[in-house]
Amino acid sequence: MNLFDSLGLRHDGRTLWVLDQTQLPDAEVWLDGSMPDAMVALIKRLAVRGAPLIGVAAAASLATFAQRGASASEYAAACAALRGARPTAVNLMWAMDRMKVAADPMGEARAIFEEDVRLCEGMAKHGAALIQEGEGLLTHCNTGGLATAGIGTALGVIRRAHEQGKRIHVYADETRPLLQGGRLTTWELKKLGIPSTLITDSMAALLLRDGRVQRVLVGSDRVAANGDFANKVGTYGLAVQARYHGVPFHPVAPFSTVDLACPNGAAIPIEERDPAEVRGYGSLRWAPEDMPAWNPSFDVTPVDLVTSLVLDRGVFNAEVLQSGVLMKVCG
Repeated sequence: MNLFDSLGLRHDGRTLWVLDQTQLPDAEVWLDGSMPDAMVALIKRLAVRGAPLIGVAAAASLATFAQRGASASEYAAACAALRGARPTAVNLMWAMDRMKVAADPMGEARAIFEEDVRLCEGMAKHGAALIQEGEGLLTHCNTGGLATAGIGTALGVIRRAHEQGKRIHVYADETRPLLQGGRLTTWELKKLGIPSTLITDSMAALLLRDGRVQRVLVGSDRVAANGDFANKVGTYGLAVQARYHGVPFHPVAPFSTVDLACPNGAAIPIEERDPAEVRGYGSLRWAPEDMPAWNPSFDVTPVDLVTSLVLDRGVFNAEVLQSGVLMKVCG
């Protein structure tokens, strides 16, 4: 029997396997992530990604390392290395802080996995209640079962609305430069049978202008105490466009993504990645090899552009978020 089993993560009792998301949608290749140094490399190159799944996968890798006889000093060093693998996604720090003091590492890793599944169900329940019959929905990056241990954050909400028969249609941003929407979200939408259309990021404003989208749902890698949040770069621009066109805009996240020690968006560290990712993708390059490029992986959306934040613990509008409600519900 598998100790863990999700769309992107499996543990057969001896080996931790992760679905290599860099090879989707064309190939489903499972890689060994049992050893923490291997997991650090997988996280850094986005073979495993999505804030919740990163935390779960790192916990499972650390637990497997302990299961294989790691010493206390080796375990502590591996925990620190995993914690620093991605600086913006706070779920990783949250999971490693739990694993650092766990008396039973494998038991704790399983608890983190199972908790994430429950959190996804909570977000889906609260978020799907917002979606009306026949709405067009716009989403950015990938926020489904590939990004979590459960059914997802924003895409989990969309999935639940579809399962409720609300006749939705989803528009998926391609999400440049690494195309998580084009490669991953569309792959999930096709598997789930949800009516959908792929667009480039620059087409979103036209959809909003023409009234083809009634709601925007996105994920989050870190939510500050005041409701500002970081997500895949391009989210901030989408929030500005949604506000201009009067379209509701909802980040969706579990409580484990809320960082109460972070007062506002200005305090969220933003990871910058290899500029080569902007100049091309894979073996294809469309810019001069020596062309300077800027490649922040995330941007920060201020709370005053948020219609409401969907948490596993409820839905909170911008005014309530600015009053400090997250300290009460996530403290």
